[in-house]
Amino acid sequence: MKIAFTTSDRVHINAHFGSTKEIDVYEISDEGYHFVETLKFAGDLKEDGNEDKLAPKLEALADCTIVYVTAIGGSAAARLIKKNVTPIKARSEEEEIAEVLNKLVTTLKGNPPPWLRKALQQKTSNFEDELEEEAKV
Repeated sequence: MKIAFTTSDRVHINAHFGSTKEIDVYEISDEGYHFVETLKFAGDLKEDGNEDKLAPKLEALADCTIVYVTAIGGSAAARLIKKNVTPIKARSEEEEIAEVLNKLVTTLKGNPPPWLRKALQQKTSNFEDELEEEAKV
């Protein structure tokens, strides 16, 4: 599954979802994780109430299961959840991406909490549904 992090230094989860210029994406499983890509966003990202700035981020994160942020507006959170992407607020701007990834790997090896199992099932079923739709065409 893919996990995303809003970041300004590629080490910490230290950026607001709406105003971040970079989102790092990792692939993770119970065997470990690896870096996939850095999504870059430009334009006026600080303007409150500008919902248009969210569309490219929502689209870019569509195949992610979770996105970690320092803060996120209610509208953006709702739109992510509608796309089956779970936004999670970091404990602080000092929380490190590697630390979160290591904890997630350990959690996936054991017994993931219900919210994570549900997020994983949604992504799997959506992918299977898409494959079925493609097969019908």
